Amino acid sequence: MKISYLFAAGIFFSAFVSCSRPETTLISTPADSNPQEVIPKSAINATVNEQLRKTGRFDWKVVSDNVAWSALVQGDSILSVGYQPADVQNVGQTIDKIDIRSQSWDAARQQVLSIIAEKEKQTGKLAENLVTYQSQKLPVFYVKASRLATIKALRASKLVRYVEPVGYGKYMNTNSGGTAISTPHTESGFLTFGCDDNLPKTNLVAGVDYINITPGAKQSWNYAYHHIPEAWTKSTGSNVKVMLIDTGVSPDQANLGSAFNQGASTGRTIEKIATFPGGTPADVCGHGTKMAGVIAAPRGVSGSSAGIAYNSNLITVHAAENVIILSTETVQGVGDAYVAGGDNADVKIISMSLGTLFAFGHITDGINYAYNKGKLMFCAAGTTTAGLGSAIGVVYPAYLPQVQAVTGVTDNGITPCEDCHTGAEVAFDIIMEKSGTGVNPLTTTATGNAPNTVGGSSVATASCSAIAALVWSKYPTYPRDSIVARMKRASSNYPNRNGTLGWGVVNADLAVGN
Repeated sequence: MKISYLFAAGIFFSAFVSCSRPETTLISTPADSNPQEVIPKSAINATVNEQLRKTGRFDWKVVSDNVAWSALVQGDSILSVGYQPADVQNVGQTIDKIDIRSQSWDAARQQVLSIIAEKEKQTGKLAENLVTYQSQKLPVFYVKASRLATIKALRASKLVRYVEPVGYGKYMNTNSGGTAISTPHTESGFLTFGCDDNLPKTNLVAGVDYINITPGAKQSWNYAYHHIPEAWTKSTGSNVKVMLIDTGVSPDQANLGSAFNQGASTGRTIEKIATFPGGTPADVCGHGTKMAGVIAAPRGVSGSSAGIAYNSNLITVHAAENVIILSTETVQGVGDAYVAGGDNADVKIISMSLGTLFAFGHITDGINYAYNKGKLMFCAAGTTTAGLGSAIGVVYPAYLPQVQAVTGVTDNGITPCEDCHTGAEVAFDIIMEKSGTGVNPLTTTATGNAPNTVGGSSVATASCSAIAALVWSKYPTYPRDSIVARMKRASSNYPNRNGTLGWGVVNADLAVGN
């Protein structure tokens, strides 16, 4: 059975188009009072879908105050608030240099909190008690709120950059009739997409799906298409640190732990951290372990699958509970992960095979922060179970200009994989699906040495990040843009970028050069 590893967008899409009834008429109430009815989830979802259909994007800024408030109170009642002093503009361009503890930034924060406290006066709480999260570096905090007046006042303030009901996606499920399932706060079934037990694939054929390589490892079938074995004669990723933002890494997988250095993989480090609130570095989904294996699993001695950059250093981050960014906790975890990557001077590449239909200001802030620090970032273009990749296009955050969007193609090099998203923002392609058998590239399982496989734009993104590590290892003094330029020139469509598949399939050997 084919599993989508980034984004079950078809399920979202089907739910939206079947629920297109008009918004509920709100009953008029006195100023600063909440309406007596909320706009149902079905209508909110239809609004999201309409924006996606028109623009391929959804941002909470485009909806009315009533829609945003209705999403808030039918979610977890948490608002993500990005703030700024009134005389500051274009925060993203200098966000890495902001000191949020300085007088002007702290004053702006306090003024915004005062607005919230005033409008939420029925709670009887002090302003700081409403705050559920405060970024240590970015001008963003989360606050518990319930009043329409709060959203109206914040949106009207020059001190506020964005106001988002950040956790709505976690609770957005409706049943086939368009009504809320159970209660307004029922969690979405989307929260387990892309997760499994990450067990070995038992039907892989030696010489067809992989070849055995020295000293005792397996080389995935698709490496030859990217000329990775030839690139390995010149670079194996040494002295390049890659950060993987995902669901963590299995503590039971020695190849990504105590046996990270074995065989031809020597003298490198693996670090495991967690930015997901209350989380540990352990993989809660299986997806993060697969991505880590693709990037940097050792070229070892026990028959496991070798990663593309098998001598690179790796930081794995448990930032999310699954592959779809929906919950408040995951938005916080991902935003904080990008800041952590930005602040780590040794990190050169950040890979993230997660995505969503919603744009989140906090994550965009984090990506801007890391970008301004010189990091090369790769994000998955999207994967769907319903063949809707070309209709939906590249998902957030892969469509942001600060990152390189990656998608997957079949072994003919030009046909998108059955479930992979394409679009104008795609930069690079990775061959990751056999057209005859549908077999995907090999990767590391939750435990042991027998390999699993993984597909979609997820594996494409991890693979492309690892190829970048090979290139940067060969040219350690090069800036980010020079590494990207080498990869572009080494891709199959260069010099003519394709409208939906970007620069094309990357030739790792050509990108590394002589």
